[in-house]
Amino acid sequence: MAMDNLLEQDFIRVTEQAAIEAAKTMGFGDRRHSDQVAVEAMRREMDTLQMDGRVVIGEGERDKAPMLFVGEELGALRGQAGATAVDIAVDPLEGTNLCATGSPDSIAVLAAAERGGLLHAPDVYMDKIVVGPTARGTVHIDAPVAENLRNIAAAFNRKVSDLIIVVLDRPRHEQLINDIRQAGARIRLISDGDLSAGISAAVRGTGVHAVMGIGGAPEGVITAAAMRCLGGEIQARLKATDAEQQERVKAMGFHDLSKIYKTEDLAPGHEILFSCSGVTDGELLRGVRFFGGGSRTSTLFMSLSRKIIRFIDTIHREQVTTPVRFL
Repeated sequence: MAMDNLLEQDFIRVTEQAAIEAAKTMGFGDRRHSDQVAVEAMRREMDTLQMDGRVVIGEGERDKAPMLFVGEELGALRGQAGATAVDIAVDPLEGTNLCATGSPDSIAVLAAAERGGLLHAPDVYMDKIVVGPTARGTVHIDAPVAENLRNIAAAFNRKVSDLIIVVLDRPRHEQLINDIRQAGARIRLISDGDLSAGISAAVRGTGVHAVMGIGGAPEGVITAAAMRCLGGEIQARLKATDAEQQERVKAMGFHDLSKIYKTEDLAPGHEILFSCSGVTDGELLRGVRFFGGGSRTSTLFMSLSRKIIRFIDTIHREQVTTPVRFL
């Protein structure tokens, strides 16, 4: 049976359960605890699945976070001959600070593909530009910011001043922010969550036209998996910011830091599945809502091979005797 048919509902459940557990910690101010419960929920759910799973993008050493570590084997059939072999990229809680402070756009994310279908990117930084299907093929990571913005605006048949560009609010982006403003585009500065922003750039109705700047390389791979399903585009280049990161990159076989990675380089698989569930309310998804006897989740699920994109609203009932109230 094809991977997507076998595991579709399972992967939806994985991100839903991670989102629910993380949402229970929302606003407590403990980002590590929020991350830990999401990790544990994902691991618990994935170990029940009928697959031979292997983590190729896991929790970041860079953040010293609780980990679903790279190389970890998951699934009820791990190591068994003939089992469905799956490479998995996870961010159990993207936007840990967002969840800890109750801020928007925290999500639980999982991408999966057949073996070899996702790049084993090192846990370093990555320079990125992300656009949706409308502007696909119109940008280049090495082009001047103003030129990219003019091309994006032309693709949307709009003025540059109509565009909204998402940038992580970091000191390293001071020049990028100045360039975007001088070109006349508007900026949405975010404190965390460039993966969620990248997905938003490829979904109509979110008001985001592109994401630019430097973020995590693991998040870049997961974004690429989403772009394959959505028809969007990411271009990226690895950035090792210190000697430790340079050694890590070389140890994993990445010797050319000038190489530009395109969407299909980062996520070359043919059977890509993607699922993300909202933890806190955001532009893309609503966060988890709790009621007496249960919870309600919002999830985005996508399958590349089946060419489907689903927004899923789920009620999780914990007590059968309690009436469901839609919030």
